[in-house]
Amino acid sequence: MQLLFLLLLLLAPYSILSLAGVWIPRLKLPRSVRARVGLSIFFAFAAIGHFIRTEQMAAMLPPWAPYRVELIYVTGVLEFLAALTVWVPSLMRLTGVCLILMLICVLPANIYSAIERVDFGGHAAGPIYLLLRIPFQVLAIWWAYLATEQNWFHKD
Repeated sequence: MQLLFLLLLLLAPYSILSLAGVWIPRLKLPRSVRARVGLSIFFAFAAIGHFIRTEQMAAMLPPWAPYRVELIYVTGVLEFLAALTVWVPSLMRLTGVCLILMLICVLPANIYSAIERVDFGGHAAGPIYLLLRIPFQVLAIWWAYLATEQNWFHKD
């Protein structure tokens, strides 16, 4: 259920803004801007979760990870800053790269959580949850790439 909500946070603003641009042409926004709205909302919401569900998120980290609670707080602050800095033209692409790297780096914690059936965010379902979580992670990475106007695979 949480994953569906996160998916809606990411995709719904894009869809709503796309429809608004069709119905009211002066509201037509570039694809990356429409995607950035959802990305910003998604990471702002995720950041809030770091502060209201800190212990549950810390449980997603393996026991050997040092400073688990502090790490959750720091990543929450960074996610909130990212939600803002994707709107700063001079920082947008760098923020996008950082978000993509962060999304790649948190995947092992999601795998660990599913294997250990951590009771947070669907991980209690066990490894089967990864059939949804991993494609969602790939989508979030692609969304960050699109929203922050990365062009790693295009010749200038």
